[in-house]
Amino acid sequence: MIRLFTALELPFTVRDRLGALQRGIPGARWTDEEQMHLTLRFIGEVQENVADDIDLALENLGGQSFELSLRGVGYFGGAEPRLLYAGVDSNPALDRLVKKIEVALQRLGLKPETRKFTPHVTLARLKMPPPDKLGAYVLTNNLFATEAFWIESFTLFSSHLSDGGSHYTAERTYPLRPAAP
Repeated sequence: MIRLFTALELPFTVRDRLGALQRGIPGARWTDEEQMHLTLRFIGEVQENVADDIDLALENLGGQSFELSLRGVGYFGGAEPRLLYAGVDSNPALDRLVKKIEVALQRLGLKPETRKFTPHVTLARLKMPPPDKLGAYVLTNNLFATEAFWIESFTLFSSHLSDGGSHYTAERTYPLRPAAP
């Protein structure tokens, strides 16, 4: 069995900017800059032969490169915040890529993703953060934004769980066609 997901790898300069945001919340488990990514579709645990089929389906997916930018910070979990993230500007090209991946995976017989796609980059996992610190963090960093950067590929990652959190390995990268001038 192998645990898989698809994601966008981020340029070093973007990861560096995100790393600079990682401070000010006691007890936060900050994401290593090298592990930062934007998940497109969590696949979960599959047999090796299914992983091969997924690889083939993604290889034939196609898709066009596009520009992307990050904007703002927030958290998931409502009254019990559990994840701190950097947001992503609305992007129809990103949405199209996610749909193409979803259709390809469903054609292989994988169950549909039931959660609404909310593009984000995880900055930290949270466990009972002090509400005043979390609120101050969001207010201080809500104007965070990156310049637009090009997405020219997406990646199939494997995820390995450990006591220190998950570790991600890029299994295969799939190029996107250059955008039309």
